[in-house]
Amino acid sequence: MQKERLTAFSDGVIAIIITIMVLELKVPHGAEFAALAKVAPVFASYVLSFLYVAIYWNNHHHLLQATERVNGAILWANMHLLFWLSLIPFATAWMGENQFAQLPTALYGVALLMPAIAYYLLQMAIVKVHGSASALAKALGSDIKGKISPALYAIAILAAFVVPMVSHAIYVLVALMWLIPDRRIERALKE
Repeated sequence: MQKERLTAFSDGVIAIIITIMVLELKVPHGAEFAALAKVAPVFASYVLSFLYVAIYWNNHHHLLQATERVNGAILWANMHLLFWLSLIPFATAWMGENQFAQLPTALYGVALLMPAIAYYLLQMAIVKVHGSASALAKALGSDIKGKISPALYAIAILAAFVVPMVSHAIYVLVALMWLIPDRRIERALKE
């Protein structure tokens, strides 16, 4: 199978996820800064979630550039990733609407942890089809950021029940780690 349908479908789902998140933003009631301040937590959670979805889209794009063909396992691994990404709008809205409370902050961490795991499984499914000597397998290498991120999410989920602000800092830290695009795949494809 060719990858074009998978790419187009994934792009469409990710675009819908972003659309759902932006539709959750409600206009403040009032024209004062105080009215704007009331929606600040919702806006802050939206910005962070938009950043995460954009990071996944960018990395997914690079991953599929290194993919020459897909099989059923890759299709299902990709659907698994999209499923977990589709829950980010819910977790984002719940956390923002509840002023970053403990349980919503922990659930937000789960909504970030599960796509990280799903993305790893997608990578492994693609490497299995293309082989351990493929450009993608070589580019992924030890994947330090990919291994550190889920561990940090797990710590943040637990911290949410003690000091939610620690969780928020970890979520921002992981996003910043991934903000600089991962160029391993680009470099590998040029060789």
